[in-house]
Amino acid sequence: MANPHRVVIVGGGFGGLTAAQALRRAPVDVTLVDRRNVHLFQPLLYQVATGGLSPGDIVSPLRWVLRRQRNTRVWLSDVTGIDPARRTVLFSDGTDLTYDTLVVATGVGNHYFGHGEWASRAPSLKTIEDAIEIRRRVLLAFEAAEREPDPRARAAWLTFVVVGGGPTGVELAGALSELARDTLRHDFRSIDPAGSRILLVEGVDRVLPTYPPSLSRKCYRSLERLGVTVRTGTFVTEITDVDVALKTASNRERIATRTVLWAAGVKATSLGAALAEKTDTKLDKAGRVIVEPDLSIPGHPDVFVIGDLAYVEQDGAPLPGVAPVAMQQGRYVAKMIKHRLAGKPYRPFHYNDRGQLATIGRARAVADLKGIRFSGYPAWLLWLFVHLMFLVEFQNRVLVLIQWAWHYFTRNRGARIITEWRAASDGDTTRPVHP
Repeated sequence: MANPHRVVIVGGGFGGLTAAQALRRAPVDVTLVDRRNVHLFQPLLYQVATGGLSPGDIVSPLRWVLRRQRNTRVWLSDVTGIDPARRTVLFSDGTDLTYDTLVVATGVGNHYFGHGEWASRAPSLKTIEDAIEIRRRVLLAFEAAEREPDPRARAAWLTFVVVGGGPTGVELAGALSELARDTLRHDFRSIDPAGSRILLVEGVDRVLPTYPPSLSRKCYRSLERLGVTVRTGTFVTEITDVDVALKTASNRERIATRTVLWAAGVKATSLGAALAEKTDTKLDKAGRVIVEPDLSIPGHPDVFVIGDLAYVEQDGAPLPGVAPVAMQQGRYVAKMIKHRLAGKPYRPFHYNDRGQLATIGRARAVADLKGIRFSGYPAWLLWLFVHLMFLVEFQNRVLVLIQWAWHYFTRNRGARIITEWRAASDGDTTRPVHP
């Protein structure tokens, strides 16, 4: 009996996990490889960063999710390269794994636009570690302000700058405002957290630039009602431990702050560049792999790239890096593999865009569903439902629903944990200092 077709999937995010699940009844041997042992629900990371949810609420162990798939195994390892000529995946420990079909879904990382030194001063929001670090810095800022006798220094601790006006930046700024104005309102004696200054900085002329202008305006007004100061057409030119420098077309200024959070850009993981070098494949400006209409690499029909790492144009524009795109691509690749094994042709990939959703805060959201645009409480309820359904495990859905209900009625965020204490007066915010 011939050996089954070997499918190796690199990345356990939305695209990779969906592809693996869609192959559960296929006559293939699937190996899912990831450097993490869990699937992370990234859209809710900002709630971990602001104490609304615990990390365990938005992760699912990959082995548990795939435990009933007898044709699938999970490897915890770090992929360092791919050899298309030998059809092997290379690991950091020197071992390798042979494939017949390879699916690369490693996603994207943070992009500081040539200023890598900003990463230690302005953490982004891509991993659980990022969320915990942001939560630590935000909560310690309030603790430092409580003990700070100098009014100007206290104001700097209570100033939070979020860089990037896309969905992540908007959601993070709104959640920070609610944390300060509602959750922490009565927790301190020397400061009033509600007086915190939250600044959202965006380089283009409006927030949510990928959304229709009408929804961008509604989002802007909602943020203002939450007390968030929105600066559009504004660029960051420098970030230090004590301030951030901003530039507009006509003005430059420095904002005294001890907490800068980054939500301004992404770039492809290094595996995309390594794969492109081995296959002579082109990359876009963000380092994403430009793939064929069937999501394979030109000249290598046995290698697929999906999710945020893939550059795919549809209707004259690149597809956005969102979970629905990655999930649809994962299901498509699984069908493509099954059709190929059966000797049948299959149509090119086409993304079925069901719309966009972004939440701004309590009972505030905007929605664009195939031209049907609305905002406010109905959009917020839809956002809640969609995100609950996208969570992989039923247990997570129940836990998150309970947490959301408790937060809605009490305005309390129960996961306000400072996991590592560092001296607030220490200028080097990257170095641990224990009492």
